[in-house]
Amino acid sequence: MDTHEKLRALLVARGWSEYRLAKESNLSESTILNIFRRNATPSIPTLEAICSGLGITMSQFFADNEMVELSPELKKLFEGWVFLTAQQKAAVMNVIEAFNGNH
Repeated sequence: MDTHEKLRALLVARGWSEYRLAKESNLSESTILNIFRRNATPSIPTLEAICSGLGITMSQFFADNEMVELSPELKKLFEGWVFLTAQQKAAVMNVIEAFNGNH
């Protein structure tokens, strides 16, 4: 999967528009539109900003469903998850599903 396909898949998975990606990444909308409409390859700093906006690392972006290094935020989440009871884990999952509109 190339960079454009991966970005498109990430937007679809999140239900985000190109405008939302621009806002979350602190990039201009024209920068994002150039990437998608003109098939421009994003620079490393631009891709870093996009990944930051998506809440993923560059390693996660380029990984093909392989084990990757977790961002500090996700690492903290997983470390805390281990100590939760089954009931607490269920409650956390309910909250996540509610935030994602799956409830």
